[in-house]
Amino acid sequence: MGDAAGENLRAVRLWLAITVLLVVVMVLVGGATRLTDSGLSITEWKPVVGAIPPLSQDDWQAEFTLYQQTPQYALLNDGMSLAEFKFIYWWEWGHRQLGRLIGLIFLGGLIWFAVRRVVNLRQGLMLFATGLLLGTQGLIGWIMVASGLEPGMTAVAPVKLTLHLTLACLFFAALIALIARLGREGGDSASPGVRIGAWVMTIAIFIQIALGGLVAGHDAGLTYNSWPLMDGAFIPEGLVSLSPAWMNVVDNILAIQFNHRIGAYVLALLIGLHTFFVWRNAAPAVRQRLAGLTALVVVQMVLGIVTLLYVVPFIPALAHQGVALIMLAVAVWHTARLRPAVPAA
Repeated sequence: MGDAAGENLRAVRLWLAITVLLVVVMVLVGGATRLTDSGLSITEWKPVVGAIPPLSQDDWQAEFTLYQQTPQYALLNDGMSLAEFKFIYWWEWGHRQLGRLIGLIFLGGLIWFAVRRVVNLRQGLMLFATGLLLGTQGLIGWIMVASGLEPGMTAVAPVKLTLHLTLACLFFAALIALIARLGREGGDSASPGVRIGAWVMTIAIFIQIALGGLVAGHDAGLTYNSWPLMDGAFIPEGLVSLSPAWMNVVDNILAIQFNHRIGAYVLALLIGLHTFFVWRNAAPAVRQRLAGLTALVVVQMVLGIVTLLYVVPFIPALAHQGVALIMLAVAVWHTARLRPAVPAA
């Protein structure tokens, strides 16, 4: 690879890395927005003019009046002061601005590198598909907010919140995989079983994050605040109390929290097994990634238990979400860097 080509690919990786960091901030601010019940404070979707916050007292009063017409205000926040409204407004406004910034940086970089023909057709198509995923994520975000403005709703629909979070994680993972592979020759030789194990582990992290989204959407962490038992038993009664049975996965708070707990145990087991079977013959880089994942899953479980026992305190709950993203990043990088083993001559 020539010096110019190498410099160009390093520039692309830097652009993607900046986008990754912004997505991390975006997800954390989104988590804070959910924890502070701020997501419904802005009742309109104005992609362009909505970037300008209220600039006068009259502007603030107009925004507050719109919020006062929502079911959340009537059912939960009746009597809220303008100062209290400003607090929740700034969280949601910041979340939306980060979304706009990510869109501008990603679209700007995509156009810049495409015009300069820095990436080949295959890489360009992958970047374009990733951009479509980002656009879909923004659209789902507004659909999610709109669901919380329906009569009788005091928060966004949990399933739509979970979809919003999952799409953000898919975009994040796609960026990590692109950075891991773009312009990087070779990788770490691995058998089909090891590569399948890495994929299973990564998919399990996605599923666990989605289960966490349902927990957040239903405020399921505010109930059954004991561990390791739940409602006095390891497997509590009432896990299949709704009909049809599949509704328990998305609407039964007891089952939602239980599934997230079991998901944590399964994920820890998968990471442990993958590390155990790979470690002996693994390259140093592989060992570093697996040691990192093992440490992260322990930290994540501790944060989850603390968040549960202390009824979702702000900092541990936000840290729990942040560590989940770091775990996802390490797992995706690990999976992307594995390559089929070359048979001996």
